[in-house]
Amino acid sequence: MNLTDSLIKEGWLKTPEIISAFKKIKRADFLPEEIRNLAELNEALPIGKGQTISQPLVVAFMMELLEPKKGEKILDVGSGSGWTAALLAEIVGEKGKVIALELVPDLVEFGKKNIEKYGFEKNGIAEFVCADGSKGYEREAPFDRILASATAPARIPSAWKKQLKVGGRIVAPMDSSIWLLIKKGENEFEQKEYPGFVFVPLIEGQ
Repeated sequence: MNLTDSLIKEGWLKTPEIISAFKKIKRADFLPEEIRNLAELNEALPIGKGQTISQPLVVAFMMELLEPKKGEKILDVGSGSGWTAALLAEIVGEKGKVIALELVPDLVEFGKKNIEKYGFEKNGIAEFVCADGSKGYEREAPFDRILASATAPARIPSAWKKQLKVGGRIVAPMDSSIWLLIKKGENEFEQKEYPGFVFVPLIEGQ
């Protein structure tokens, strides 16, 4: 049984659009060449510069909490290898947009190169930006959804809350929990915590 099928069987993947993206976007395309043969392993793998590509089970869980939809504008913070950006781009489709933020220049290039195979950047569905993710991305705000793949130190950055549309969702790790924030009003958020996960830290610019 391949990885996607086992994630479906174990109940991590439920939504048809997310399942379809997982089947189409191959994790192997986002790994350094020397470890591509490990793509089907359900664990985080190193991509260089002290960063990792997240464990598939965790990505599936976060995507399900995020509930991305066709045509939405999504901010992907700490895009790393570009895998989550590609999954999101596949889901939002040509009327949507994914802004992938990454602070490490080499990883921005790595992500861009990886996603090239799918044409998302060429079609204007995904854009990679070298920037401090903790500040969000004012230029393209507001966003329907914000996904972070690296853990924020003890707080969800206020920039993300401000740059999210009312009704929008933030899914982000803090310490060893995944948090879901739903924006109910301009300054009103519903929060849920899902403990028991491990992430690399979010690198913030000085």
